[in-house]
Amino acid sequence: MWPVVPRRAFLAAFLVAFLAACRKKTKVARHQRPLANVPAPKVGDVESGIASWYGHPYHGRQAANGEIYDMEKLTAAHRTLPFNTWVRVENVSNSMTVDVRITDRGPFIGNRIIDLSHAAAQKIAMLGSGITPVKLLIIANPAVPEASVFAVQVGLFRNHDNALRLEQQMQTRYGAARIVEREGSVPMYRVLAGTEPTPQSAEVLAVRIRSDISVPEAFVVRLDKP
Repeated sequence: MWPVVPRRAFLAAFLVAFLAACRKKTKVARHQRPLANVPAPKVGDVESGIASWYGHPYHGRQAANGEIYDMEKLTAAHRTLPFNTWVRVENVSNSMTVDVRITDRGPFIGNRIIDLSHAAAQKIAMLGSGITPVKLLIIANPAVPEASVFAVQVGLFRNHDNALRLEQQMQTRYGAARIVEREGSVPMYRVLAGTEPTPQSAEVLAVRIRSDISVPEAFVVRLDKP
């Protein structure tokens, strides 16, 4: 004997089932995070890590800030500091220092924090070793603050197809990704995930990416052309 279902309860259950069957899945648009006027790092802030230097084949090519890179000028590349920030770089191994202006982006190897020009590297006697432990001291900020967006670098490739595959994976997982070409005699393709308004929120994403897809060298970078 089938149980007797009250008419009102039956109609309510039918209506719920009908609406559930007819409901269409709607896609939520992914919006890019707005540009943010992130306060410049404070004069006196210190960062420690490994420095490298670069010359040819980048000498004479356009740096990330639009200037032509001259390896005999006292400039440097940094991942997140605003362009035209002045930094004092101390070679920890010999206490020699040099003051450089940030004009480019890099280095793109996980354990390094600054790429010095040939001239700057010569000033602190690190040409022979190629890399050295350093301490960075911010001594002057740019006169005009920059609107900023930050991302997480998750890969660096010589093969564009490999970079494209990873870019597509990052878009699926995190909603935004892009490829940024690094010009040179052999072009390199950087894959960046996310668009975050602050370095802190980008670091949260970096931690998530390191955990989700086991990229131990995922690190935060500034997007100068968001």
